[in-house]
Amino acid sequence: MNTFWKNAEWILNKMKAVGAICLMGMTFLTCADVVGRFLGYPIFGSVEIVGFMATVTVAMALPYTHQVKGHIGVELLTRLFSLRTQAIIDVCTGIFGMGLFGIITWRMGVYAHTIQKSGEVSMNLSFPEYIIIYIVSFCFLIFFLFIIRDIIENIGKIIRGNE
Repeated sequence: MNTFWKNAEWILNKMKAVGAICLMGMTFLTCADVVGRFLGYPIFGSVEIVGFMATVTVAMALPYTHQVKGHIGVELLTRLFSLRTQAIIDVCTGIFGMGLFGIITWRMGVYAHTIQKSGEVSMNLSFPEYIIIYIVSFCFLIFFLFIIRDIIENIGKIIRGNE
């Protein structure tokens, strides 16, 4: 099982790099488009490309943000509880999150397949949108796996009764 999580960590690190590259690409493309518009030569499809890169950036960052506990949490009240009670609360919220993102992952995969079969493409560049939807679905799958890992770790804390 340790090899599985090491591979998941490797994928997470690659996703983080892809998200950073997309963020830089959005910046450079937006700047180039603004300069191009000023000179009378805008970049065709730049708004679509920036939208796609923004979607990929957010989806790629989601699992990493979860791993480093970067999401907003309501710790004002929960930090007053014992560590065991905090772990129980984390397991409960983890189970809800696992259910939610499991359903989202599954439905996005179904939606991407439906869009692929219909042949729908973006308005200006005729880019197949289902590719972006599959990428986001994969990112949610990785997020789902890291939620499961946190649930397992918190159950271990509850059983051990320490930390």
